[in-house]
Amino acid sequence: MVALRTVCVFCGSSTPGDGRYVAAARALGSLLAQRGIGLVYGGGRAGLMGAVADAALAAGGQVTGVIPVGLLRREVGHTGVTELLEVGSMHERKQAMYDRADAFVALPGGLGTLEELAEAATWSQLGIHAKPLVLLDVAGFWAPLVLLLDRMAAAGLLRPVNRRLVQLAESPEEALALLSAAEPVVGEQWIGAGER
Repeated sequence: MVALRTVCVFCGSSTPGDGRYVAAARALGSLLAQRGIGLVYGGGRAGLMGAVADAALAAGGQVTGVIPVGLLRREVGHTGVTELLEVGSMHERKQAMYDRADAFVALPGGLGTLEELAEAATWSQLGIHAKPLVLLDVAGFWAPLVLLLDRMAAAGLLRPVNRRLVQLAESPEEALALLSAAEPVVGEQWIGAGER
């Protein structure tokens, strides 16, 4: 089982029109704090990022934000978090977030969120880490990605063991239960003909 001391949350820096996304971000932040689990996230104060961080802080949680210097200077950084790490690049941001987390949860988000969760899963597949990842599905948001992952597996482009690296939860409680119950898993590397 994974000892959850800190969870990295990937999510959007925008505020979607569907209030269920914001409600889920707030619920996750509160739940992490109530369970004594630290939050690591992208350091923003706006959108779903701000919602999850503010909820965790309001519930007495520890929140670490990691933000590149360019975004901090544009005043999008959350200066009220427990710790705000300023890094030089987006690559350094992801590395710092991954290093400080025991597991990952992806809330709805845009291209940045998609890239972060794909990289975290890829690193597990390659054996760089063995940290579980859960998609927190809000109102079916992640359903198209789940279908795509299943299609990759059916087409022989993603091994079944690697497909299982990305789990799906419908509530913050279920997400944390899946993460807590997970055995540290490293995916099975697969370099087939023509693959690099």
